[in-house]
Amino acid sequence: MRPISEKSILIFGCGNIMFGDDGFGPAVINYLKENYPLPEEALAMDVGTSIRDLLFDILLDEHKPRKIIIVDAVDHPGRQPGEVFEIGVDDISPQKTADFSLHQFPTVNMLKELKDYTHVDIHILVAQVMEIPEEVRPGLSAQVTEAIPEVCERIMKNL
Repeated sequence: MRPISEKSILIFGCGNIMFGDDGFGPAVINYLKENYPLPEEALAMDVGTSIRDLLFDILLDEHKPRKIIIVDAVDHPGRQPGEVFEIGVDDISPQKTADFSLHQFPTVNMLKELKDYTHVDIHILVAQVMEIPEEVRPGLSAQVTEAIPEVCERIMKNL
């Protein structure tokens, strides 16, 4: 396998599997790897809660990927549990810029920099959570589990 800096498509599954529906991103990556043949130029990674470090490395690297697909769980008002949708980098709430909670986007500034100053095509696919517990409780809700194949299909169509 080539190093991350040599892949043109990066798929990052974000979240903490120990906190319920927050484990959606890693679950998508596992399902994707088990059920779909990825092209050689693509790399799918369960990045847990460490996407910030990877995006920082990408920003500093002279070799940028052509596309980054980020998969995460969100709690978005007005959405139904398990509902899959895409959000744009500019649509991430500004309040989340400095949000360091495990289930939010602490990487907004780096994503905006990649979007605004490079040619990297960024897609953020999310599923609405049923709940993210306040204490350790692994396992996705049924609604979020049902969203996994849909997100994988959208990823494969977007490669």
